[in-house]
Amino acid sequence: MIQSHFGEFAALLTAIFWTITALAFEGATKRVGPFAVNLIRLLFAFVFLSFMSYFSRGLAFPTDATGHIWLWLGLSGVVGFILGDYFLFASYPLIGSRMAMLMMTLAPPIAAFFGWLALGETMNIKGLAGMLLVISGIAIAIWNKPNGEQKSRLKFPIRGLIFAFIGALGQGGGIVLSKYGMGQYNAFAATQIRVIVSIVGFALIITFLKRWKNVSGTFQNKKAIRAIILGSIFGPFLGVSFSLLAVQNTNTGIASTIMAIVPVLIIPPAVILYKQKVTLAEITGAFLSVFGVALFFI
Repeated sequence: MIQSHFGEFAALLTAIFWTITALAFEGATKRVGPFAVNLIRLLFAFVFLSFMSYFSRGLAFPTDATGHIWLWLGLSGVVGFILGDYFLFASYPLIGSRMAMLMMTLAPPIAAFFGWLALGETMNIKGLAGMLLVISGIAIAIWNKPNGEQKSRLKFPIRGLIFAFIGALGQGGGIVLSKYGMGQYNAFAATQIRVIVSIVGFALIITFLKRWKNVSGTFQNKKAIRAIILGSIFGPFLGVSFSLLAVQNTNTGIASTIMAIVPVLIIPPAVILYKQKVTLAEITGAFLSVFGVALFFI
């Protein structure tokens, strides 16, 4: 039974890992900013992945990957890690990891849309209805109608919501590129390729923007470094690798649906750790969005 549902279990573990990493990176990003967190967590992830690949495959580096794999997984790294994760992390100080993760429920419908566009995967009426539910759930969560006022207004800064939306675009596009490029290639080695390309990309951006002082200063911030290490283990190392295992071993839609439950999983720890106040509308929106993702792929 476990073996027959390996992809689904991998997706569930991915959702748990991403909940942990979102909370860890929210704290780190508030302290040192998204550029430092992104580059340092990728460096840690590269070390973890190298050890994993060496002991599991006998190769510390993905030297057995073909040019096709490097090209498409490299593009996936640019879209998912550099573009998507930078803006996702930049949204954390503005709207918090809980709301950012709710915005990320847009990633599976976006992935399905890109899959339809690029890979010829089908879309149906249920999919469109699911997308509408996801958008409705997010709308319920982000809009507020104060007592005595006739008009609703946004509860969160528009810039943070836009950043999180770009993050969802990056993740949705990245997973489609990963599936196309990876095929049956080892998931941990595939993640390593994405990480290598992303490290080079972030290094170039940080050099161009002259932000190396910010990166080096991060190592003096013990709380930030501890959070980055924790987030690196459960994010680009375990989380991303298990997400690739999930899409390798089950339908992309099923995997995406299970991985999309993070907005629900993150509510209790966000309240306990960060003392965030959660309204009934936000809880309702989270469940509605997750249901919409599920409906999208039924």
